[in-house]
Amino acid sequence: MKVLITGGAGFIGSHLAEEYLKAGHSVFVIDNLSTSTVENIRHLKESSEHSGRFHFYEDTIFNTEKLLDLVGICDVVYHLAAAVGVQYILDNPLSSLKTNIEGTEKILSLCNRFQKKVLIASTSEVYGNQTHAPLKETDGCTYGPSTKARWSYAASKLLDEFMALGYYRSKGLPVVIVRFFNTVGPKQTGRYGMVIPRFVKQALSGEPITVYGDGQQSRTFTHVNDAVTAIMKLMDNTEAEGEIVNIGGVEEVSILQLAEKVIEKTNSNSKIELIPYQEAYSEDFEDMLRRVPSTDKLNALTGYRPTQNLDAILQDVVDYFRSKG
Repeated sequence: MKVLITGGAGFIGSHLAEEYLKAGHSVFVIDNLSTSTVENIRHLKESSEHSGRFHFYEDTIFNTEKLLDLVGICDVVYHLAAAVGVQYILDNPLSSLKTNIEGTEKILSLCNRFQKKVLIASTSEVYGNQTHAPLKETDGCTYGPSTKARWSYAASKLLDEFMALGYYRSKGLPVVIVRFFNTVGPKQTGRYGMVIPRFVKQALSGEPITVYGDGQQSRTFTHVNDAVTAIMKLMDNTEAEGEIVNIGGVEEVSILQLAEKVIEKTNSNSKIELIPYQEAYSEDFEDMLRRVPSTDKLNALTGYRPTQNLDAILQDVVDYFRSKG
């Protein structure tokens, strides 16, 4: 099988590419490296084991001619290319909207031309500012004012979902939509606001661990290997077509508790420092107090549940950064 992964040099995409190569498939990656790095896939490019089966194109998804070729020759498409990370969205509001909305529409249009099955990566942020848990795929979405740039990301990904469902219902395009909840693991950086790698790097260097706000906001975390296994199972399941499925962990933890756990895992002398949101980001920022998914639908469709708990996830990230020196 030939697999196309947009954004395949990114954190999740590179792990996904590796799993398909291990299974003996051919993988085609297109990525402009705006929020990713070629280092994530260097071992795949240089491996003799994958010779002739891994193909990387440093290019934008707005290159219609290149995308036309890639979608045409591949059997399935994973659309992971997107503007991601709180800090990146706040710094690049307009280009982020164009990438997330126009880019997804282009992918859907080309997949529809060839009737290629496509998985659209969405996000838990589409739920908006919720306080109840767990969040089910049928729950509503509650956003703040448009003057808060944070909500532009959530709104753009929700529009992606509407477009994907529109292609499914109107054109019969086989589409699967997944909402990722805080996926973490080796190769992720804290560069764009990802909290666990940022905490771990601070703890290992003995710097203060900076917790934004009062630290009472809570999240769950999913190991990237669990997330990749889940989406591969969904892609193989025809019953998942036309569905929206949460991909997330089950252990709810406050960000303050998370910082404490990181200090414990790293045996660090770092102190926790609370930073007001306005100092960490800008007045355009507004946080979500709670994000905890229901994974019942994922389990019902695939029989799969996450295998790695929070302690195991943190240990893996700590080990990764220690190996990097």
